[in-house]
Amino acid sequence: MSELRIRCQWATGATPEEIEYHDKEWGRPCFDDRHLFEMLILEGVQAGLAWVTVLKKRAAYRRAFDQFDANKIAHYDDKKIAELLSNPGIIRNRLKIHAAITNARCYLTIVEQQSSFSDYIWQFTDGQPIVNAWQSFAQVPSTSSASEAMSKDLKKRGFKFVGHTICYAYMQATGMVNDHTTDCFCY
Repeated sequence: MSELRIRCQWATGATPEEIEYHDKEWGRPCFDDRHLFEMLILEGVQAGLAWVTVLKKRAAYRRAFDQFDANKIAHYDDKKIAELLSNPGIIRNRLKIHAAITNARCYLTIVEQQSSFSDYIWQFTDGQPIVNAWQSFAQVPSTSSASEAMSKDLKKRGFKFVGHTICYAYMQATGMVNDHTTDCFCY
């Protein structure tokens, strides 16, 4: 018999992909540059869509985008873009594909300047996770002053699909913000 676990409201009755993501990834601090880059791309891809859509396509994204190797993505040419636009395993949105390439180049510039994307991105929370104490998922905001500052700085550096709501979701996804509700076993 499996253990009964209380989860955040959004993960109750969710798909297996959402439950696994909630239990093992969402809200857990990540300092790995490659994973931080992957999540930045995926959060941008999610704009206007349900997160579960992206989760179900995540493995295909990893294959299509060379395991989110920014060095490779930064050099994608028209042939590779055409290949991506014809790939049914991913969301075939030209703007989002071009944004991934642009973001790879911007990411590499930050790594070159600061030697770590993690150090750069975590500066928006002073290097520590923000742990909130929400009792209900209805209390969880969709943006914050930190996500607004992150969005502004990323846009200034040339990144695309990095609005303040996307940045807040990114902060949740990478554990920069822990928005698990207080009754959740992951809190």
